[in-house]
Amino acid sequence: MALPARPVATATPFHELLRLDPARCLLVPIDMQEEHRADPRYLVAGYDRVLGNAARLLAAARAAGVPCLHAGYLRDFTRVPPRPFEPVEADGTPAFSAPGSALTAFCPEVAPLEDEAVVLKNDLSCFSEPAFRAHVAALAPEWLVICGVWSEACVSATVRDAVAAGYRVLLVRDACGSGSAAMHEVAVITLANRLYGGAVCDTARACALLAGEEALAWRLSGAAPLRFDPAGITPLYDSF
Repeated sequence: MALPARPVATATPFHELLRLDPARCLLVPIDMQEEHRADPRYLVAGYDRVLGNAARLLAAARAAGVPCLHAGYLRDFTRVPPRPFEPVEADGTPAFSAPGSALTAFCPEVAPLEDEAVVLKNDLSCFSEPAFRAHVAALAPEWLVICGVWSEACVSATVRDAVAAGYRVLLVRDACGSGSAAMHEVAVITLANRLYGGAVCDTARACALLAGEEALAWRLSGAAPLRFDPAGITPLYDSF
């Protein structure tokens, strides 16, 4: 007797009311740089919207006294030489995020204030940079509130390393982005499927949480409970 087919993209995400202690939070915007709206090779879909939402998060964090640690990508071969198979330009210089390029500047909408920490990294994960790890350890937050680009690359690598290091992650889905909406949505769903101890929500709810208010958030129940096919990606993403 054939078993019934397993439903695809019909899993109901588990939402619960969440409250964060702003004194135990750290906002981490990742790679919010001009490269992603000016270099045709690395454009982020809907980047203006992503930047606008990240700016709202920064305003909420600053109003609540939540520290902000800005991470940027700067591929500096003097610090970390080219790796095997790494793409480079014809003259041997970095293919992206090159030192001296105006495109590595943080976008003005989300630029760090003078008293906010900045870490420049040479790899996908923010945790690959010792200065980042040291800064986070010194602040000892319970929650890292994460936004940035690209969702399946630097955001994903940082989220996974944060969870492995014992930090809870609040992933702000509409303050992240990638090369296309589909790439971004799949990345968020994939992260959510194993976001142990963390939560996913949108910018409006994240701002409320940063203010110490109670808000609804998606929390993982079990291990990898979500299943989806192409037709179900956007509905599942929208349910977070």
